Amino acid sequence: MTAGTRETACYKSRMPAKPAPITKRHYEALANFRYRVRKFLRYSEELTREHGITPLQYQLMLHIKGYPGREWAQIGELAERMQAQHHGVVSLVTRSEKAGLVRREVDPDDRRAVRVRLTADGERSLRRLAQLHRDELLKLREEFVVRDLDSD
Repeated sequence: MTAGTRETACYKSRMPAKPAPITKRHYEALANFRYRVRKFLRYSEELTREHGITPLQYQLMLHIKGYPGREWAQIGELAERMQAQHHGVVSLVTRSEKAGLVRREVDPDDRRAVRVRLTADGERSLRRLAQLHRDELLKLREEFVVRDLDSD
């Protein structure tokens, strides 16, 4: 199963047996939500580049720091979180390691596995960017409410 297949299958199973017809208002609500998401993503992309890292490096660091219950993640876990291919995440980790943002270490519980952690520089960079992202999301809080999907 490739990254994302499990999640996509989960979404498909949640569909009602006979969905209600889609109205013009539904299309508008869905389009508006996608517009707001894309606007935030563009903000994020520009912000990360202004701070000298790529959007993917920011996402990688965010998923490492935000991994539930610990301060590191394995490549496969990061691939799932980022909805990316394993080999692509390996390349991203290599580039991020060269940039001084992350480091690899052998997993003491499974010598075949690799843990990816943030470096001190990665921590500083992520903290600064995460604060800016959080501030922007707080400003947009009302815009990310999806209205008019359950009414005609």
